[in-house]
Amino acid sequence: MKDTYESPLCSRYATKKMQYIFSPDYKFSTWRKLWIALAESEKELGLNISEEQLDEMRAHIDDIDYVKAAEYERKLRHDVMAHVHTFGEACPKAKPIIHLGATSCYVGDNTDVIQMRDGLNQIKSLLLGLISALTEFAEEHKSVPTLAYTHFQAAQPTTVGKRATLWLQDFLMDFERLEYEEGKLKLLGCKGTTGTGASFLELFGGDTEKVKLVEKKIADKMGFNACMPVSGQTYSRKVDSFVLNVLAGIAQSASKMATDIRLLAHMKEFDEPFEANQIGSSAMAYKRNPMRCERIVSLSRYVMNDAKNAADTAANQWLERTLDDSANRRIAIPEAFLSTDAILNIAINVIRGGRIYPKVMEKHLKEELPFIASENILMDAVNRGGDRQELHEAIRQYSQKAAARVKLEGGDNDLLDSLLSDERFGLTDNILSDVLDVTKFIGCAPIQTEEFLIDFARPVIEKYSNLINQGDEIKV
Repeated sequence: MKDTYESPLCSRYATKKMQYIFSPDYKFSTWRKLWIALAESEKELGLNISEEQLDEMRAHIDDIDYVKAAEYERKLRHDVMAHVHTFGEACPKAKPIIHLGATSCYVGDNTDVIQMRDGLNQIKSLLLGLISALTEFAEEHKSVPTLAYTHFQAAQPTTVGKRATLWLQDFLMDFERLEYEEGKLKLLGCKGTTGTGASFLELFGGDTEKVKLVEKKIADKMGFNACMPVSGQTYSRKVDSFVLNVLAGIAQSASKMATDIRLLAHMKEFDEPFEANQIGSSAMAYKRNPMRCERIVSLSRYVMNDAKNAADTAANQWLERTLDDSANRRIAIPEAFLSTDAILNIAINVIRGGRIYPKVMEKHLKEELPFIASENILMDAVNRGGDRQELHEAIRQYSQKAAARVKLEGGDNDLLDSLLSDERFGLTDNILSDVLDVTKFIGCAPIQTEEFLIDFARPVIEKYSNLINQGDEIKV
């Protein structure tokens, strides 16, 4: 029996890897690694810290006593000090030097940045997986004609592959933003309670160079190029906002694509994966609802709205810090990452396992092609000596009658029959067949698709081929 709430992001949607990045084990073992990096750096800069103390700390990175930490937190009402005491009990020799000179944000904020870096790396690998899947999909279907829509009204034909490049281009733009923000991430460092480094200046006897060096050493040990140049007690919360905006951008792109696929599913042109025993509706046994794309849209809506949490937090940090960020960030940041992880994983599944129906597309094209081809028919008749104005008026009248037949009577579009029987157009079946060749209406779509893949998509795939994540199994 499960009698406590659990996040559906963990039980239903997000991958195990992303769950681990934001897990207690990852978080608190990173705290211990940061305490070790601090102590090592302080020792290297001359403080009285022994190798024996460091070895003791290194031996207890992962064996976290959560029961003891919870007892301390109930008593102290302070999560960081609870873990300082818990770590100290595991490392009695090192206890006097754990957290030396630091404030809570040394472990809290630096760990947040590390989690966001590693979370972005997981998002990056899945985004590359989706870019790779869409590239293959666009290549395979670059010449498959399909009816295009503007205002969700029939427009000129395009190809399935060309439409996919519209989705792909959005995700490539998201990839550029992700890379930019990933490259800009810096640790908070160890600047003390108000960002002045006063406690470390005292520890190092007034030596400002050592205060600078201790931060550089910690950054190196934790795999970062630098720390924030200035801060209050915390790093600027604009960093969180920038990162969550990247995730919100991915959500926008995914929601657009999934919504398009839902529309195509309604027209029976595209089916997302549907397993042998899958039930589409509890009431209507025949249904194949696009539930995976609906889930993408649903989770994307959450991520896009969650990004406002980070913006509000960044806008409301008082002076050198306030604590009204803490509870919000504990929820907003991990859940944005878990949701985006799930979105991309599902999207890869839909593109790789989905199926298109060219015969249905052909049917829809045939229904609209008489209207779409009317200008070509007009120009063909004029080139053979017809009166442009007279023929234009004839097409207008026939088109209205055909539209009325389709809309009012539910009949077939008989525009072509009307034009064939009108001697002024001089049409024959052969001439009409040539004019109606659908490949003449898709313009440069196949070439545009291939050139886009060559110039923009494949270079990214080739550059990051070792990072591509093809996605995990969908849980439900």
